[in-house]
Amino acid sequence: MRLFLALWPREPERDALAAVARPLAEAVSGKAVPAEKIHLTLAFLGEVGPERHGAVRAVAEAMRGAPFELVLDGVGSFRTARVAWAGSSRVPGALLRLQSDLETGLRATGFALEERPFMAHVTLARKIAVPMAPAGIAPIRWQASGYVLARSETGTGRYSILERWSLERD
Repeated sequence: MRLFLALWPREPERDALAAVARPLAEAVSGKAVPAEKIHLTLAFLGEVGPERHGAVRAVAEAMRGAPFELVLDGVGSFRTARVAWAGSSRVPGALLRLQSDLETGLRATGFALEERPFMAHVTLARKIAVPMAPAGIAPIRWQASGYVLARSETGTGRYSILERWSLERD
């Protein structure tokens, strides 16, 4: 299974991001990400055999941290990946710690993760034809209180949430 750990928005945040995705996709001649697939990836694991699922769960269950607010206030694009995204001008330290701790734990248990530095973003459009310079948007406030283990179903493009973990106050 192709697995990843992610922040998954609640309905109000998801709907607000989907409302930005549609005109953004038109502006960059791309395809808007469907509302139900909008998320912020913390760690992409790739293909993971069933024998390794327990290791992923153990790392995720060991994480602690306080809920935090992420304010998405800008959009931009990654030319090479051909995606347009929403991001934050001030990434919360709690998000950076969560992502770093998950990455460290996963690497310690033998997972090979991407080498490029983490950039907190939510992909809103794919297969873009026109890159765009970063621009501001009306802030979308996302109250992050947990994260998920999700599966990307090869061939269908569907995502399914396999497990959820809450962020706890320290």
